[in-house]
Amino acid sequence: MRLNKEQAVSDSQWERSYLTVIRRNWHLLPKSQLLVLMDWTAEHLEFTLIEDDFFYIKLGSLKPQCDPIDYKSSMAALDKSKLAAFKKRLNTVFPKGLPEQKEPYFHFVKELSQPEAHPPGNGQQASLFSPRIAYPYFALFGDPLLSESTESYPDAYLDRMHAKGVDSIWMHIVLSKITPFPWDETQSKNWDKRLANLAKLADRANAKGIKIFLYLNEPRNQSEAFFKKYPQLRGSGNSVCTSLPEVQEYLSSSLALISERVPGLGGFFSITASENPTHCWSHYKGNECPRCGPKGAGQVIADLNNLYVSAIQTGYEKLQAQGKAGKHQSPRLIVWDWGWVDGLADIILPKLKNHNLSYMCVSEWSLPIERGGIKSAVGEYSISSIGPGPRASKHWSIAKAHNIACMAKIQANNSWEIGAVPYIPALYNVGEHISNLRKAGVTGLMLGWSLGGFPSPNLALVDKLGRNKDMSMEQAIAEVATERYGPYAEVVNDAWKKFSMAFREFPYHISVVYNAPLQSGPSNLLWSKNTGYRATMVGLPYDDLTTWRSIYPEEIFTQQLGKVCAGFQEGILLLKKNLEGQSASAYTYALQREVSVAEAIFLHYKSIINQANFIIKRRELENDRSAATLKAIRDILQNEMQVALALASVQSADSRIGFEASNHYFYVPQDLYEKALNCSDLIDFYAG
Repeated sequence: MRLNKEQAVSDSQWERSYLTVIRRNWHLLPKSQLLVLMDWTAEHLEFTLIEDDFFYIKLGSLKPQCDPIDYKSSMAALDKSKLAAFKKRLNTVFPKGLPEQKEPYFHFVKELSQPEAHPPGNGQQASLFSPRIAYPYFALFGDPLLSESTESYPDAYLDRMHAKGVDSIWMHIVLSKITPFPWDETQSKNWDKRLANLAKLADRANAKGIKIFLYLNEPRNQSEAFFKKYPQLRGSGNSVCTSLPEVQEYLSSSLALISERVPGLGGFFSITASENPTHCWSHYKGNECPRCGPKGAGQVIADLNNLYVSAIQTGYEKLQAQGKAGKHQSPRLIVWDWGWVDGLADIILPKLKNHNLSYMCVSEWSLPIERGGIKSAVGEYSISSIGPGPRASKHWSIAKAHNIACMAKIQANNSWEIGAVPYIPALYNVGEHISNLRKAGVTGLMLGWSLGGFPSPNLALVDKLGRNKDMSMEQAIAEVATERYGPYAEVVNDAWKKFSMAFREFPYHISVVYNAPLQSGPSNLLWSKNTGYRATMVGLPYDDLTTWRSIYPEEIFTQQLGKVCAGFQEGILLLKKNLEGQSASAYTYALQREVSVAEAIFLHYKSIINQANFIIKRRELENDRSAATLKAIRDILQNEMQVALALASVQSADSRIGFEASNHYFYVPQDLYEKALNCSDLIDFYAG
């Protein structure tokens, strides 16, 4: 099968690839064999599916029925003519064999874990924005605090992020994993070890000028078995009711314990609607609870956040009483309105205890946009749309009226418009957004979700604009280009303009960014018949064009992606022209890496155009099998094959491409080689 020599997989690689392995085998293996492949227990798999950033939802919330695979018997029964045909196809598509991997998988971990040769300074002037929170680019997601390893947060990486202006990082936690869960101690096994490791990490990060903020989405729902034992704790559905004194005591003591045991902790950010099911009103079914129903969502959410504020302060005061607080301030609570329906901010914000508290809103939400003549509003993160929008502006004004500090949740590096690259080089979009936020009077920034933690020119731009309130966006971008690309600064700046303007044409809608093949790109296989599967959230797009395009007609959807591709292609050609004949240097290397990021974006979007056109032509073939239609579909497949091979070449030379911390590799080169074979097979199928 022309497979390259098997290589050993280190623990570090495995911890950043198990989601890739599960995703690639989800439609191949039954769960029993999947457990054998992973060498996991059923409980381990279940925890991963639920707690690894909603991975089961990304897989479609279903496990396809798969027959067990017996390789020996399958090969013995294989029609030898099929084997010969496969070998022939392999030789045709890869006459020289499969290409070698030029840069090892996860090379970026090694690279970013080493000190910079000439780290740029970010000046002494204080930023307008603090905190400036990012998620570490290659941090482990599931249960990282169980290990004492520093690999998720190496000192050199923290230095690199601090040099780009980041002063805080955030971690995903489950409260019952780092504090005692009083009703079921098995849920809290090793909690003290995790909490001790968190304290060590906070101490090390503080030494690098970086605080740690913890994700707070509590209390988590419990099982039916739990409520058979503790029926008095049930609220709506499977919620543990936060109106009960014993539940309030659990939450209060847990947060106080963290604040007491982790000196120098930056704080917490609370999500009190959507995400995981938590309190009775978290998914707006609170009327099912006799205690929370009459209170209403606003009061329950306000009470919960006020409890957090008091508990955090209690823990900090205990730390002070022990003489261990040192120079550290009390941890801050950031109240994030993610998932709050219209009108809730008006109710909640006036009720909040304004003590070491900030209020955060997604800046670009509800921003009116028009793409290809189709009007809509932003409902997720976006770099193609430049905030702030009316929702954030309104809510910040309410918060300011109650003297609450305001923060903006943005994506400075990338978004689900494409999360398979370390950053989107649309610096003029990012710069304009930050310039607007300077005027809006926000005092802090959350720079990204699980995606967006690469020490990029985007982050350097945010830092420069924050530290120099009178500096123009154009000057800041020019300085970032000079610092990073030296003699290539002017041409890079020109390319960034092209990328930025083109990216504003992206066919934005929340359904597009969640469901289209934006992350998988050309690794998404094509089929001669409709699969019948529905696209999943940032996971498996299948051939569900209707969901991909959302509000956009098919022609407009591909047209807008084509506009993005055209602008990126212009910028890429400009950059490549300046690489010709250049000798190796740090600046040349940086420019080559910039090209690979831009090429990956171009190839992803070009592939989506191909995939959409293939599905459209496949549908047309049901009524029109003319030679012209068959040729058109073969031409699409031929182009898609070239796109897949081109992206494989880019990824094999740049290990950052295709990786995102909470999804691991969306694809690897072998998936793209499979896509090339897939296209070759379909070209023969449609030969007429």
